[in-house]
Amino acid sequence: MSFPLLTATAALPAIGAIATAAVPAARRTAAKWLALTVSLATLVLAGIVFARFEPGGDRYQLTESHAWIKDFGVRYELGVDGIGVALLALTALLIPFVILAGWHDADPLETNSSRWRPTQGFFALILMVEAMVVLSFVATDVFLFYILFEAMLIPMYFLIGGFGDRAHSGSDENAAAQRSYAAVKFLLYNLAGGLIMLAAVIGLYVVAGSFSLSEIAEARANGSLDMATSTERWLFLGFFFAFAVKAPLWPLHTWLPNAMGEATTPVAVLITAVVDKVGTFAMLRFCLQLFPEASKWATPVIIVLALISIVYGALLAVGQRDIKRLIAYASISHFGFIVLGIFAMTSQGQSGATLYMVNHGLSTAALMLVAGFLITRRGSRLIADYGGVQKVAPVLAGTFLIGGLATLSLPGLAPFVSEFLVLVGAFSAYPVAGIIATVGIVLAALYVLVLYQRTMTGPVREGIGGMPDLKVRELAVALPLIALLIFLGVFPKPLTEVVNPAVQHTMHDVQKKDPQPEVEAAK
Repeated sequence: MSFPLLTATAALPAIGAIATAAVPAARRTAAKWLALTVSLATLVLAGIVFARFEPGGDRYQLTESHAWIKDFGVRYELGVDGIGVALLALTALLIPFVILAGWHDADPLETNSSRWRPTQGFFALILMVEAMVVLSFVATDVFLFYILFEAMLIPMYFLIGGFGDRAHSGSDENAAAQRSYAAVKFLLYNLAGGLIMLAAVIGLYVVAGSFSLSEIAEARANGSLDMATSTERWLFLGFFFAFAVKAPLWPLHTWLPNAMGEATTPVAVLITAVVDKVGTFAMLRFCLQLFPEASKWATPVIIVLALISIVYGALLAVGQRDIKRLIAYASISHFGFIVLGIFAMTSQGQSGATLYMVNHGLSTAALMLVAGFLITRRGSRLIADYGGVQKVAPVLAGTFLIGGLATLSLPGLAPFVSEFLVLVGAFSAYPVAGIIATVGIVLAALYVLVLYQRTMTGPVREGIGGMPDLKVRELAVALPLIALLIFLGVFPKPLTEVVNPAVQHTMHDVQKKDPQPEVEAAK
């Protein structure tokens, strides 16, 4: 038996979470270093997975399959494709930065020693989320994926509700109430989507007699799976609703600004750069692969919802006074681009959507984490409390600017490539949708540049004069992310050559071909 590399990559952070939680309460620093070491070791394993993946090989590679619940046909079945391996690498890459950025976020509050914030629990929960997300990207059994899809909500709930942002303008009681509200709203929205998905998962088993993606695909290919049109559409809606909540797609997005605003900055990055990617990934892996006809049937409505998300999220970002909520609404707009690329049903659109998932994770992490360093120094999330930061902390301002420029998809930075491909793919299939989506680009430039102008330029405001610049630990978080944004912006081939073959498989699933350009014959 070959070494179970995918299981090991997911099991290591899970074991590390247990070990971190077991560290004695007084040894907070040891718990931090243990969590960081485990996350780096997981990154090494993810790098091996990425290196061993052969873009021109089988659709699912490094496969593992073991009986789990025999009576119900549930198997522990894993396999990674080009889309999954890219997102697995993103997850493993971001977690060490999340841990470094949150190094002091769960320390005891020095102003009140009786209020103990369990450092060990904070980092253990982050590692547990990583384990579940990694496993969800490689699960090829639908029921196994569903279990992970729901289980990751529990550690996220405690991270949001138990470790809130200290830069809160209200009283401690008000902050705790808002944090609790955000955590409960996050949980209820996602649980509602998950329960509807559970009904669809059961329905799929009744129709197909299996939870295995490979067995269902084989049954489709040989004609032994005969799924009625109405049944396929209902099952598709059950899956898509859950993924749209997780994504988040308008109008199921309202939990995200609350959760990101009230969570600590590293947890906010964990939400939007890691966990939410499971929703859009699942649209590609499950919706399009299991229900191809229903996916094409629902495409017009989904494209409209994606366009609303793009414009609505960007407009609300323009009007925000809170830095973290501005980035949250910007993410809603960006997820609209991802969904648009997926359901444009073109190879450019789906390749762009997959790259967008990776590049959005990098750009949002860079911008949000540097914004978190800024907020920690000033103790406020309000844009109006800042001004002139670039005069006293030029490195902080410079990294903030590059993160912002990546968010607006400036050419030369990684998100530009993905956004360009999404727009090309959308325009070739749905020209009107492509034109409307470009409004999001204009608005992105507006909210990013206005944010930078109000916080970093102008006279130095009160409370800013003594602000220190980025320290070594903070530079270790910001600089590698910026380097990756630049590298993938000028040389995206390491990702595109892995993603493109997987996209071709998805295009084959839905039996779609790229529209051919209409060229008038020369006279």
